[in-house]
Amino acid sequence: MKTITLRNLPREIVRAVEQKARRERISLTKAVVRLLEEAAGLRKERKPEEVLHHDLDWLAGSWTKEEAQAFEGALQEQRKIDPELWK
Repeated sequence: MKTITLRNLPREIVRAVEQKARRERISLTKAVVRLLEEAAGLRKERKPEEVLHHDLDWLAGSWTKEEAQAFEGALQEQRKIDPELWK
């Protein structure tokens, strides 16, 4: 792989790289490579740990108190532990 040295990076760019590295728990070098890949349209597939799902966001907070209580009641039976299964 080719090595590139970057000098005089604008503070905003440095901040963006540092934030990405911190957020994804990766090195600064990997953060720069990922940002370049994303900007160049080369990074299409995300790793499973990076994928964020928002398909159920509309559902959050939409139940009434009664619906939430009914749901919790239905789960009570499933949450019981059968001691015979743990011997």
